[in-house]
Amino acid sequence: MKIGILKETQKGEKRVSLSPNISKQLIAKGFEIIVEEGAGEASSYKNSDYKDAGVLVEKRGVVFKDAHVLLKVNPFDEEDLKLVDKGQVLISQLYHKSNPKLIEAIASKGATAFSLDAMPRISRAQDMDVLSSQNNLAGYKAVILGAYEMTKIFPLMMTAAGTITPSKVLIYGVGVAGLQAIATAKRLGAVVEATDIRTETKEQAESLGAKFISVDNEGEESEGGYAKEASDDYALKQKEAVNKSLFQADLVVTTANIPGRKAPILITEEQVLQMKNGAVIIDLAAAQGGNCEVSKLNKTVVKNGVKVIGTTIAPESVSTNASELFAKNIYNFIIHLTENGAFKWDLEEEITDETLIVKNGKIRKN
Repeated sequence: MKIGILKETQKGEKRVSLSPNISKQLIAKGFEIIVEEGAGEASSYKNSDYKDAGVLVEKRGVVFKDAHVLLKVNPFDEEDLKLVDKGQVLISQLYHKSNPKLIEAIASKGATAFSLDAMPRISRAQDMDVLSSQNNLAGYKAVILGAYEMTKIFPLMMTAAGTITPSKVLIYGVGVAGLQAIATAKRLGAVVEATDIRTETKEQAESLGAKFISVDNEGEESEGGYAKEASDDYALKQKEAVNKSLFQADLVVTTANIPGRKAPILITEEQVLQMKNGAVIIDLAAAQGGNCEVSKLNKTVVKNGVKVIGTTIAPESVSTNASELFAKNIYNFIIHLTENGAFKWDLEEEITDETLIVKNGKIRKN
């Protein structure tokens, strides 16, 4: 089986789906690997690094023509699909629930497609879960970005001129990104608080040194390991419980995303106007509409002295690490799906069933 690594074409994307190191491991398992020229350059992987690992480096058209399996980080676009042939297997994050036209286009080509973002939240799938591996880096990066944008330092500092009190950081959402944000902010010396609709995250947040802001969440259970959209009643309760901490915070990081849906509004414009002058909000859910009402994707909005930075959970800013982790997820996924160099097509198995969106031109999941 020949696996093709395509260069990412989405604006601002620096990651690559397979690193030279992981490519070498797949070659050792009997797979052939072919990579598009320059695919890894933005992640500091040169063409020569791939060649040294035993990978063939070819032009884009050759990769599409020769590969049985095509890999990308982001969804295949219209230009990609022009080069896809019947019977080829596509593996990437497809976001199929919010991209029905893309799924129909893949099916019309007679291709097969696996969506990495549809990975079930079960223990067996943890080492294949790209959302977790990438969000981990995003949580770290969000705090670093916030520290850069703030006009204060994080830690307590005692000097001859006086004492500097530590910054206060508030994290919305104690998933993978939120937990890493907590850990990073604590390591930098901040006082950290966190809140989440899932009460089961309280112990995790506290184990990292954060104070957990509890809200009565009767009837607000999580869905498949993800936070679900909160009721209006819960949203009001959370707003009341969190306001004191929000208005005192120097940095706020919001991480709440619901797969396939618009991100919930956790901070209203009215709340922003009551925050302290100089505070910074890093909204990691901006691509899905944002957790802050005033967020705009890839823009900085200043309201009453509060800086609101709408960004994505975007690990491409640390693309070398992100690519290596993504590649390891891909490696584990391919090993799981195949046997003796061929796909097993075990549709009774949960991981295969959940991630296989299109099979030979027929749509399985909407």
